[in-house]
Amino acid sequence: MRVLVAEDEQALADLVATGLREHSMAVDVAYDGHSAEQRLAINDYDVLVLDRDLPGLHGDDICRELVETGVRTRILMLTAAGSVTDRVQGLNLGADDYLPKPFEYDELVARVQALGRRTQPALPPVLERDGIVLDTARHQAYRHGRHLALPPKEYAVLEVLLRAGGAVVSAEEILQRAWDENADPFTATVRVTLSRLRSKLGSPPVIETLPGIGYRI
Repeated sequence: MRVLVAEDEQALADLVATGLREHSMAVDVAYDGHSAEQRLAINDYDVLVLDRDLPGLHGDDICRELVETGVRTRILMLTAAGSVTDRVQGLNLGADDYLPKPFEYDELVARVQALGRRTQPALPPVLERDGIVLDTARHQAYRHGRHLALPPKEYAVLEVLLRAGGAVVSAEEILQRAWDENADPFTATVRVTLSRLRSKLGSPPVIETLPGIGYRI
C-alpha cells in the first residue's frame, strides 16, 4: 500500500509515517499543502492521510481537487475540529473517512488499511498460493504452516506478488508499491529483498524470475 501523510505538525507526521511503515506500507510525507499537491501529481497513492488545516494550500482544496479529478486515492481527513458539523463538512467535500485529533494510533492504522483495501479489487483477507498463507488482517505470513518472521519490506513484497494472483510483476512496480519516494530506482534494492525473501520461504522455490520482465509466484 502506498500512502501520503500530509500534516504540518512535523513530529506528528513523522510519527504517523514511521508507524505505518512498520505495517509494511510505503509512506511519503508532506508538511504543507503545496508539497502534498506536488506529490499527488507525481505518485499513485492508495490513501492520503490529510490534515484539513494545511498551510500554503488548504486541505479542503486538496480534497476537492482530488475528487474532481476522479483519482482512486482514498482520503482520510484529520483535524482538530471534531464536531458533527465539521465531520459532515469534511465528508461532503469528498473525504472517504474523517478522524478528529487527538486520535488513537491503532484506529488510524485500521482506518488506513480499510481505505487501502477499497482502492484495489476485492480480495480475501487471507491470501494463499503454493503453500504460502498471508493473513493481511493480522499481518502474519506462513509457508506450509511454518511462521515466517518477515520485516516490513519483505512482507510488502510478498503481498504484492500474492495479490498479483500468478501474474508477472515488474521490479519497477514492486518498487512503486513497496517503497517510498526516497527509494533509488537504480539500486539492487528489489533484487536483494527478493533474495532474502526466497531464503525465508524455503524449499521448494516458489518465486520465479523472468529475466528482463519481472517476478511471480
